[in-house]
Amino acid sequence: MPTIREPRYRKIAYQIAQKIADNNYPVGSKLHARSTLSAAFGVSSETARKAISVLADLEIVKPVHGSGIEVLSREKAKIFLNQAQETSDIQTIHSQIKETISQQKREIKTLEESMSRLFDQTQRVQYHNPLNPFELELISDSSKFGQSIASLNFWQSTGATIVALMHNDELVISPGPYAVIERGDTLYFVGNEVAINHVKNFFYDTP
Repeated sequence: MPTIREPRYRKIAYQIAQKIADNNYPVGSKLHARSTLSAAFGVSSETARKAISVLADLEIVKPVHGSGIEVLSREKAKIFLNQAQETSDIQTIHSQIKETISQQKREIKTLEESMSRLFDQTQRVQYHNPLNPFELELISDSSKFGQSIASLNFWQSTGATIVALMHNDELVISPGPYAVIERGDTLYFVGNEVAINHVKNFFYDTP
């Protein structure tokens, strides 16, 4: 993630402003010449000049030709530092928000990949375990109700085999061909991966 870097001269301006705010450089006092400031802060004379220019533009200090740099305002130094802190806080919050969004995107991608793997595994398990029964609760009206499994030609029509039938809360395992299908029953049947759709279409004529 890209970060915003403060120019070196601005960091020096903050340090000088902090000393003014802490009254280490009292109002009315004179700071060293720019060349001495550059040595004190370990920067070039040009960097020190730019730092002083920032503070001078804000009327925190005033360069006085031939006599150094005069400290003008402690309060304006504090305002400058507060504004810098607020800007830093905004940048930090912005970076945190971007990182949170990026993390959420990574988590969503991971979840999608996990769901895809789960779906693939489920499909393989169903394909390699054809005896794992499907379940269909018959809760809506159908013209097929009231007829036996044999008279419905269930297997010939759907390609599925009924292995159990729940009727009035009683589970009948391997119901015979004369078992009658009624509304409210639950069918348990086996077949290939499209069997569930064939059975639904058989009872409810869905497209």
